[in-house]
Amino acid sequence: QVQLVESGGGLVQAGGSLRLSCAAPGRTFSSFAMGWFRQTPGKEREFVAAISRGGGGPYYSDSVKGRFTISRENAKNTVHLQMNNLKPEDTGVYYCAADRFKTAQGMGAMSGGMDYWGKGTLVTVSS
Repeated sequence: QVQLVESGGGLVQAGGSLRLSCAAPGRTFSSFAMGWFRQTPGKEREFVAAISRGGGGPYYSDSVKGRFTISRENAKNTVHLQMNNLKPEDTGVYYCAADRFKTAQGMGAMSGGMDYWGKGTLVTVSS
């Protein structure tokens, strides 16, 4: 069992920045592709960004490309999401996910479930 714990959410004005982190205690972190997803009330969970096991090939949704950056520190069992130039439509609960077999693009396709999910952290962007 892998427990994912997100942190870094909060309230920020439009145009501001936040950095989310997801910690995954354990020695198998580097075996997982990691991704970020978000959900707002009344909407389905949507893909935001993903990164492959070795840190290459980051993949982004069109809505965040150029504003968000995903990175990982395998030595610290942590993945980050740097969010710049935030917009009110970025508001939502952000979830970290891990998958042993999917590529970063595969996580973006959201076909099938992910192996593990965190409980989420709330990001609110005010206009």
